[in-house]
This record gives sequence, C-alpha cells and structure tokens, in this order.
Amino acid sequence: MDDKMTADIQDRPPIAWCADIGGSFIKFGRIFAAGDVAVDAQVPTPVAVWDDFVAALAQLTAGGAAGLPLAISVAGLYDAASGQIAAANIPCFAGHDVPGELSAALQRPVLIANDADSFALAEAVVGAGRGHKVVFGAILGTGVGGGLVIDGKLLQGLHGIAGEWGHGPILPQVVKVDGVDTAVPQFDCGCGLHGCLDPIGSARGIERLHQHYHGKALTSFEILDAWEAGDADAARTVGVWAQVLGGPLAFVMNALGASIVPVGGGLANRPTLLAALDDVVRQGTLNRFAAPVVVQAQHRSDAGLIGVSVLAVQHLAVTG
Repeated sequence: MDDKMTADIQDRPPIAWCADIGGSFIKFGRIFAAGDVAVDAQVPTPVAVWDDFVAALAQLTAGGAAGLPLAISVAGLYDAASGQIAAANIPCFAGHDVPGELSAALQRPVLIANDADSFALAEAVVGAGRGHKVVFGAILGTGVGGGLVIDGKLLQGLHGIAGEWGHGPILPQVVKVDGVDTAVPQFDCGCGLHGCLDPIGSARGIERLHQHYHGKALTSFEILDAWEAGDADAARTVGVWAQVLGGPLAFVMNALGASIVPVGGGLANRPTLLAALDDVVRQGTLNRFAAPVVVQAQHRSDAGLIGVSVLAVQHLAVTG
C-alpha cells in the first residue's frame, strides 16, 4: 500500500469521499488531499440491479458531511457527456446517467473517471510523472489501456476514449528481432477490430505469442522467468512483444509530446521487461531522451483512489 494510504481511522475531516468500483468489490474511503486517502471499507459490488448499487453507496456515505463530493474510479469506458459507463462486468450501469443519477440520490456531487484515467492522473500529479507537462499513463495487464494528462488535467476525449492505445488496426506485419525479420500474428480483438495491440500487448498476449512461435503453452510468468534466465525461445517472444508495443508507444509519445510513460498493470512488476520496452521506445521518439521514459508507476496499488483524490481536489478548487 502506498505511503499516504492507511486503513486506520483518522481524526481530521475529509474533503471528499472516494470509491474504486470493480466487478467484484467497491473499495471505499476518505480523501484528505491529493494523494492522501484513507481506505475504510471494502464491500461486494451489486452488479445486477441499479437500485442495489445506489443503496450500497448510500450506506457507505451515510453519516458523512452533507454535500461532501464522492469521487469514483470505475472499471469501464466512461462518457462524461452522457454519464454512461460501458462496463461488461457491471451490467446495472446500462442506460443510466451514472453521475447524474447518483448525485441526485446521494445529494452530493459525484465525479467519475475510469480506472486507466484515474491511474494516469495519479501518476501525473502525485506519482512518477510529477513535474512533466504531458504524461501518458500506460496499463499493461489483462489488456492494454492508458490515460492522458496534460498540465495536470485529465483529457478524456470524445466518449472517453482518449488514451485507448490498445485498440485500432495498428499491429505491424513484420518486426526485426536480433536482425531477423519476424512475421507478427494478427488476432481478432474483443472490441470487434482486427490487428489491435490489446490481444498481444497484455500478459495473455505474451502467452499467445509464445504459443504461436514455439508451440508451448506457458504462463506469462514462466515465459518471463525463462527470458530472464537466458532462454532463447523466450527471448524471441519478448523481443517480438517489445517491438510490437514499442513502435506504437513511440508514435503516441511523438504525437502527444509526452515526456514520460508510467506503466501500471501486472507486467509493470517486471522492471527488466519495462527496460526492454523502453529501449525500443526511445529508438523511435523524435526527442532523444537520455534517461528512461517508460518507467514503473509509483502507484501500482490503489491507483484508482489516488487518481480520483486528485480529481476531487481539482473539482473543489473550482467550486469552492
């Protein structure tokens, strides 16, 4: 758990509530400042019935100061214009203006960002990207996602898709690994497109690549352990993976003018893997960086709550 996060009861009054909502649990707490959060409860997420979901949040916020904002990080694609959230694992969101209806029911302002955006905001303002003008936060875990922060402000874009670099037909047909041209397999993506990064760039993607090239069904942990131990097959798999992701990520940095890419998700727990990706990325950026730009995120645990704490502070700075 991050240094400023604690589960004990504190005497000082919070400035806002916070919640990290996933398909299994709601993690709930209080915000004292940007990056300063106390986690108070974790309860099952009522995913099927909207009224049950509202009731759960009403119970969590009961007894707090009237009108105290609630800042929410949620797994899913959030469209700020309509308030709609597309989350396959939380079907009760469908058809609802989530912040609008929650605000009316709970009698308090409700702020929302999706989990990738919350992560990016946490890293940009109180994490590894602090002090950088343009920060692109990348998620490499069960999928490939991201978020964009410019001058400390989250940019969500049309229908909330800004930062979704894992989708779109961007896969190269061939990459060069150790001087050898290597064909890149193209997979159908869950988004409905073909040739996205998401099916290859994730931990599961490393497994797909290894199965494709070597006919071996290993877990990503086994493949990466073998690579770090000097296994030639694993080295080829990781080499392709780094080239496939590194080119598009360098393009993202060039297009946005980003100067740092904090990485979260399960693959961020492998510093050697991030170093391999960083090497490819820096070969493709127009700006020549002397230091690594693809870096391990500071807030790999509870990044959602940390991110929406920043969102809440920014909201209060405007509304008072």
